[in-house]
Amino acid sequence: MAHTYQTIELKVDDNSIAHLTINRPKKLNALNNQVLDEIDLAIDTIEMDSDVKAILLKGAGDKAFVAGADISELAELDGPGGEEASKKGQTIFDRIEKLDKPVVAVVDGYALGGGAELAMAAHIRVASESAVIGLPEVSLGLIPGYGGTQRLPALVGKAKAFEMILTGQPIKADEALSSGLVNKVTDNAEEAAQSMIHTILKNGPVAVLKALQAIRAAGSPVGFETEATLFGELCETEDFKEGTTAFMEKRKPDFSGK
Repeated sequence: MAHTYQTIELKVDDNSIAHLTINRPKKLNALNNQVLDEIDLAIDTIEMDSDVKAILLKGAGDKAFVAGADISELAELDGPGGEEASKKGQTIFDRIEKLDKPVVAVVDGYALGGGAELAMAAHIRVASESAVIGLPEVSLGLIPGYGGTQRLPALVGKAKAFEMILTGQPIKADEALSSGLVNKVTDNAEEAAQSMIHTILKNGPVAVLKALQAIRAAGSPVGFETEATLFGELCETEDFKEGTTAFMEKRKPDFSGK
């Protein structure tokens, strides 16, 4: 990896999984401007590295995924600065959501405020039994500003989103699972997340890419049209021919990514 980081770690393992870790355990991995900037740089690297097939997003230590934004920085904001800060966080988290490689977040411990918003930008969330997730911004006289008011209703529905955002009260792992905020709860979230990634990577790589693109179009005026277009494009791929042939021949497919 080209960059040297101070607040995050980025490593690629032998299975082509990039491990992106927010690494400020003494500050419960709180997001400040430096963390956001380094996440942005890491996304540049991930996008350009064709060897990276998926991303595992996590926080260092065992107390928090990310316990929120850095309040000392927030306290200095005025109107224009606040809007700029919100747009910065939105842009970076939007880049995560729009990555054409699966992003699985390991939510271990606290994921509050900006931490919950970062987790929601991932495609899949696997939580530990100790996970606590919430958007407490109203208790500071704010609202979620890094996309939380938009992503949370899409995940849990408007009624639950209204409750969580207006009360500012966090929810525990079991409630996060039943509401659809996380995909799985387990006593070893990182291991379960890696297992899920390995399952994804066994499938046709071009199909996974197109699936990500199609799902992102869900709810838009061109959602169904996008699905049909991508479906048609996949019918022209070598992976499609290999996948269907392997199924009929009762063997495992050997995908080439073409």
